[in-house]
Amino acid sequence: MPELTLRTLIGDGVTHVVGLPDSISGPLFDAVSSHPALRLVTVAREGEAFAIASGLWIGGARPLVVIQNTGLLESGDSLRGTAQRMAVPLPVLITGRGYQKMHAAGIQPDEARTLDLLTRPDVDTTALFTEPTLDAWGVPFKRCEGDDDPAADLHSAIEQARAQERPVALVVSRPLN
Repeated sequence: MPELTLRTLIGDGVTHVVGLPDSISGPLFDAVSSHPALRLVTVAREGEAFAIASGLWIGGARPLVVIQNTGLLESGDSLRGTAQRMAVPLPVLITGRGYQKMHAAGIQPDEARTLDLLTRPDVDTTALFTEPTLDAWGVPFKRCEGDDDPAADLHSAIEQARAQERPVALVVSRPLN
């Protein structure tokens, strides 16, 4: 159970977790669903998460979006046209599908995306597109992997989103604590 991550959300005043669970975020969704201080809002598609979270923010809530990086790629217009345009101080926890395969293959996230690399069967290209996509959309981000502390990094992302009044992402490719 991601107890430190849950404590971070509560300590930072997050009121709603909005998103779609996957294998990394599933335990967090389970913990949030039974916690009295947090509301869980699940979506059918990740693009909905940004619009719903932005609406919650307008109503005075302090939401967190939790989606997988594949869903991030699907969410572009909602992130750009709603959360970015409205300057929503929205922390976004993105679980990083494909990062472990990429590292196992000796590839770095900033590797040139050549045709040979993009067609390799041992590489999940979602990881190769995640960070350049965040850059292109003007979303500051940090990658959390290895020995990094997801709870501490999430706290920093929450603070940065609020201080800069904009979406800020944390890309997590390891289990939450």
